[in-house]
Amino acid sequence: MFQDINYAQKGQSKLPIHFHRTELALIMSLYGRMVAAGEWRDYGISPLKDVAIFSIFRRTAEHPIYRIEKRPKLSTKQGLYAIIGMDGRILKRGHDLKTVLRVLERKMIRLVD
Repeated sequence: MFQDINYAQKGQSKLPIHFHRTELALIMSLYGRMVAAGEWRDYGISPLKDVAIFSIFRRTAEHPIYRIEKRPKLSTKQGLYAIIGMDGRILKRGHDLKTVLRVLERKMIRLVD
């Protein structure tokens, strides 16, 4: 009990970071379209101490092809949200999740023969 008060006084939280319902609605909307297109098959959500991660998989037992990260510590600097590719490169970073997710929506657009 004493430790909980201590954390609250210091402004620190020992609870993990989570995606909010509105954030998950945007992510799951894109995810559903990509599953329907046959591009993605599975996902995983990891609420951690400093970051919440939504991992996207092409197959179930693989490394994620994309990670959508929410880092509250970067909200005043580079942006709260980031899209990270399989190789670890940051594809897009920003303050608005909708604009950050556009990077993945562009991959859905294909040339039709």
